Amino acid sequence: MFIDIAHASEITGKTAEAAAETGVLASLGINSTLFIFQLINFALVALILWFLILKPLTKKMSERQKMIDDSIENARKIETNLGMSEKKYQEKIDQAKVDANKVLEKAQAEALQNAELLKEKTRKEIEQLVEQARKNIKTERDQSLDEIKEQTANLIVAAAEKILGTKIDAAADNKIIDEAVKSLK
Repeated sequence: MFIDIAHASEITGKTAEAAAETGVLASLGINSTLFIFQLINFALVALILWFLILKPLTKKMSERQKMIDDSIENARKIETNLGMSEKKYQEKIDQAKVDANKVLEKAQAEALQNAELLKEKTRKEIEQLVEQARKNIKTERDQSLDEIKEQTANLIVAAAEKILGTKIDAAADNKIIDEAVKSLK
């Protein structure tokens, strides 16, 4: 009996403690055994969620984040390359413009040079034509003068024959002609 009393007092002490604990928990509406089972259930569900859902999800999210970061880095590289390409393109266009201007300037210089050469050639040709025309005019004038002198001499001889009434021989005729021509000059 003594053991039963000791055992009963021990149980009563535990019950009193449990009653005190359950009294506080009971006053809050919580059953301690149920609370422990629910806590174990919650821990099991949390572990299952962690290993089956959250861990793979965080792994996938980190892989996606890495892929997004890589894509952003590639986009930056592409943008940088595009900027460099545009810069090189603009430089080539500017160089082509400079080259085109040089070609145009060279063509203009050659055109001016050719124009000057053609002008000089034309001027020389005109001078030659003028000189040739002068020579032709001088020759024709000389011929005309010679013809006029000869005709004048013939007229003088004819007039002298009429005045003298006789025909002058060829030697005298030539002498009179020569004298008349000399006097005209």
